[in-house]
Amino acid sequence: MTEEEKREAKLIYTLQRKLRQAIEKYGLIQDGDKILIGLSGGKDSLALVELLGERQKIFKPQFSVMAAHISVSNIGYQSDLDYLRGHCEKHNVPFLSRTTSFDESTDKRKTHCFLCSWHRRKALFELAKELGCNKIALGHHQDDILQTLVMNLLFQGSFSTMPPLLKMDKFDMQIIRPLALMKESEIKELEAIRQYKKQNKNCPFEQESNRDDIKRLMAEMERIAPDMRNSLWNAMTNIQSDYLPKDRPEIKQKKRIPFSPKE
Repeated sequence: MTEEEKREAKLIYTLQRKLRQAIEKYGLIQDGDKILIGLSGGKDSLALVELLGERQKIFKPQFSVMAAHISVSNIGYQSDLDYLRGHCEKHNVPFLSRTTSFDESTDKRKTHCFLCSWHRRKALFELAKELGCNKIALGHHQDDILQTLVMNLLFQGSFSTMPPLLKMDKFDMQIIRPLALMKESEIKELEAIRQYKKQNKNCPFEQESNRDDIKRLMAEMERIAPDMRNSLWNAMTNIQSDYLPKDRPEIKQKKRIPFSPKE
């Protein structure tokens, strides 16, 4: 085995181990689940198709997956649907595509990114219900979850993020994030090995997002505190409320809407 083959085998083992840990730790998948993967075409969702596609071959738990790509007609995405379909077929995952759109004049208070994300997510939910799926799998990794945590702290004044498992009672659906324990750098390494094809993205509203600023901020935080990632992750389940301010019950706080996750 060459050094390159050893590196690839080690990476695949690490990703499969972290996938199994996330499934077990957060109860993401049970026997009989029918899961729809939101396939944007980026490296994260391509990796999710590969990892879940291979995982469904394992006897326990028994589940099935399919993938859907949602295009937005009035946003400049040029998706190679043949490539996405071929990637899914390679991993025995059925592929579907749908197109939606949104009218930005309907709500001037929301950013284009929010409206695009909301309408794509709505189309994904509708398709999942149509297909009889009980769960939707999204490709958010640990970096995404931590960045959203910091964004909500700084811009919304709330301690919240995208959980690995989210029950949507309104839609009778669960959102799962099987890549929750994986670093973005690990997925980038898989992308380089597999040579995932990049989708053309010509979104005129990309600059509206604060996420790139947060990435730079967190890189600086990690320089100052090298174990920052683990500390932030552990903080989410280590809330010491006795040492935090408490408002009197009769004082009502104005509720803010947390950041919507990136696609």
